[in-house]
Amino acid sequence: MKSMNSEEPSRLISDCLAGDERAIDMLVRRYEADVFRLAYSIVEDASDASEATQETFIAVLKALKTYQEKTSFKAWLYTITLNVSRSHLRKRKILERLRTTITSIFLVDSQTQNLPEDTIIQNETESAIWNSLNKLDERHKIVVVLRYFHDLSVAEISEILSVNEGTIHSRLHTAREKLRNTLSYLHHGE
Repeated sequence: MKSMNSEEPSRLISDCLAGDERAIDMLVRRYEADVFRLAYSIVEDASDASEATQETFIAVLKALKTYQEKTSFKAWLYTITLNVSRSHLRKRKILERLRTTITSIFLVDSQTQNLPEDTIIQNETESAIWNSLNKLDERHKIVVVLRYFHDLSVAEISEILSVNEGTIHSRLHTAREKLRNTLSYLHHGE
């Protein structure tokens, strides 16, 4: 069985297909934050991510009748989000800093007070990590973002990217090795 969070919204989908506006609103509300986060991690701009999120839901509602329950709804939704976001990225032809995107989404408890020295060290470390991640080619960066920032399984990533699981494992391994080599100085000092 699937976990509670990946429970399939069969009834909600049926109601959406029947034209129930409340169901459509519920579907959008249920997945909007996840879609926005994924779009944001790809287009790296809040305005573009918001636009991509809207376009994703328009595309989802148009294609909902083609959704087949043999695949996870979330994976199907993420596939559409990824395609819409990549399209936005191609249109813009601008890659902004991933560090800003991820940091704004995944800030660890910003309410804790750190010493200025700790903050500087943490910022330098985060900067080094995101700079290293940005040096990866798109196919390696996307699997890292989907696996570690969106907490998707290898099977879900495989489904989203239409690539077999062995290839996903290989890309994750290669990406981790590249990141480990690039960031080894953080553990050993400079």
